[in-house]
Amino acid sequence: MLTVFVVSDATGATADQLVRAALVQFRDAEVSLARRSQVRTPEQVRAVIGEAAAAQSLVVHTLVSHDLRRLILEESRRQGVDAMDILGPVLDRLAAHLKLTPDQKPGLFQQLDQQKQREIEAVDFAFHHDDGQNVDEIGRAEVVLVGISRSMKTPTMLYLAYRGWFAANVPLVPEIPPPPSLLALPPQRIFCLLMAPSRLLELRRARAEQSAIPLVPYASPDQINRELFYAEEMCRRYRWQKLDVTGKSVEEVSREILLLLPASDRRERWGERELES
Repeated sequence: MLTVFVVSDATGATADQLVRAALVQFRDAEVSLARRSQVRTPEQVRAVIGEAAAAQSLVVHTLVSHDLRRLILEESRRQGVDAMDILGPVLDRLAAHLKLTPDQKPGLFQQLDQQKQREIEAVDFAFHHDDGQNVDEIGRAEVVLVGISRSMKTPTMLYLAYRGWFAANVPLVPEIPPPPSLLALPPQRIFCLLMAPSRLLELRRARAEQSAIPLVPYASPDQINRELFYAEEMCRRYRWQKLDVTGKSVEEVSREILLLLPASDRRERWGERELES
């Protein structure tokens, strides 16, 4: 039986899948795959090649480091092991055509795949927790936006969600107390979006005209001021962070939210990169 060592500086899933796809063409072949993941040091390379030499095996690898690819070639020749570099030739050709140097960072493909999956989950979470929906299940939220009607809660929540943040929003209504599940969250995760009364008046009048909502009391100055006062009072009582969004884009508001989040609450994958963008 032939043993094929699948060697990778990440999970080895890419090389494993490729080898299995090739083996389909060899019906009844007796082959076993031995995956060796997270191979990132010269010592690990030498150990794997030594293991493969003892078993008289074939080595297939997807190492991104130029130095490790050269070492595995040298060790394979020295110990009489047949080794095949799957990723190296592709990287070299792309580098030549693009006139760029590859990052040589292990696991980037897996990180991108995980990142995309998280974005999908975050967007789904946002749609199920918009405007107070499923408010009893917002414990997973990393950011919760609160505020009165027309204060940019939904667009800001979706902007964050499309960038992988689990976000929700809950409307503040004077006649309705905040739900217990909201009050149970750490206050540093909750951001109250506030806006100048004059701008809110414009937005509410436009919405009332489009949706056939009575102007009074929804778009009256007295009602808006009353709701804003209530929102401010909730912020003081529950120590929520306040954010004036008047005249700001969702990108600006989202950036301010990420800056205000405690460093311990920022995921390494998103936090600093998002702040630099």
